[in-house]
Amino acid sequence: MSRTNSGAVPPAGSTDGVTRRRFLGVLAGASAVAAGAATAGAAPGPARAQAVGGPHEAVLPRAATRSLFLGTYTSEAGGGTGVGLATYDSGTGGISATGTLTGVDNPSYLAAHPDGRTLYTVNEQRAGGVTAIALSEGGAHTVLGTRATGGAGPTHLSVHPGGRWLLSANYTSGSVAVHPIGATGALGERTDLVTHSAPPPGPGQDGPHAHQIITSPDGGHVLAVDLGNDTVYTYRLDTTAGTLARVSYATVRAGAGPRHLTFHPSGAFAYLANELDNTVVVCAYDAATGKLTPGQPQSTGAGGAGSSFPAQLVVTPDGGFAYLANRGHNSLTRYAVEADGARLRLLDTVPVGGDFPRQLALSPTGELLFAANQRSNSVTVFHVDPSGGELRPAGRPFMFPVAVCALPL
Repeated sequence: MSRTNSGAVPPAGSTDGVTRRRFLGVLAGASAVAAGAATAGAAPGPARAQAVGGPHEAVLPRAATRSLFLGTYTSEAGGGTGVGLATYDSGTGGISATGTLTGVDNPSYLAAHPDGRTLYTVNEQRAGGVTAIALSEGGAHTVLGTRATGGAGPTHLSVHPGGRWLLSANYTSGSVAVHPIGATGALGERTDLVTHSAPPPGPGQDGPHAHQIITSPDGGHVLAVDLGNDTVYTYRLDTTAGTLARVSYATVRAGAGPRHLTFHPSGAFAYLANELDNTVVVCAYDAATGKLTPGQPQSTGAGGAGSSFPAQLVVTPDGGFAYLANRGHNSLTRYAVEADGARLRLLDTVPVGGDFPRQLALSPTGELLFAANQRSNSVTVFHVDPSGGELRPAGRPFMFPVAVCALPL
């Protein structure tokens, strides 16, 4: 593990074998991210929501209507122009476009502040950044500014539960960063940057590739998933200084390519999606020490290694069911969660209704499941049966350019 607080960007390494080998070649020529940067050629001042097909504030949302934000790639051919703005009906699952927030480059992953007033997005490009966006009930959302992550190709970010720190993972350079969050939701200068230098990279990897960083449910530890090192690192965050201290790490089998970790609501177990060997692993978690203990890899129901590439697991709020997005296989795996979270039992797989489901998200109540399908430029929505966990499509797919992240609030 190495640490630096400088703004230097490590050399870009190879990317994951499915999406980023193709995509980051495009990003390599992207311009550097500067604090507060707006879209090239735009007039100075905060970026505002630009309506799609009409004034953004024309219609007030109904009681059953909630906000939906969409992440995309702006530098990819046929890609989006910023953060997609939409609403969804919490009863029917129907999505309606309301606009696009321009002035944000490659906002491929999104996260909201716990107070719901600020949205954060990565800028997934060679000179990586993270952007803060003030949310307005009227829809005139404002870009507060962008801070450099100190790494290349950030793919994930999350807000620490206390609301004072933003955590981000730089995929290409294999590092994780910390930024302070001010009273307005704006980001301060980076307080820490940690590069995953050990253990050595897995087979076929040229170095570490941090893919995710999250906080444990109890708030006591921060966990970072590294695909390149086949490792999940556990850190303790100093909530005064904004620095990370590693306390342990757990490795999975060589070449597994761990991508995303999702906790069971109990906090005693977590589920790890392995992108490269097409498996899922149930992990025991010790909240006192932060130690993660992976179990044996198990099937996704979507073929063997190389036939599909798991993206992300989500778990229903009651902890009864888990769902996995399978790129390549273009399906969703349904698991029953048993033994108080200690066991996943594969039930079935269902078509996702799109091509290459990059990310999943449940609505706050857990009644709707959203899948962002990168290659079909669509978001599909499913009703979640609370008793059996069955998935039922909620109408036609919602079309949006290079949809790679859906964040329902």
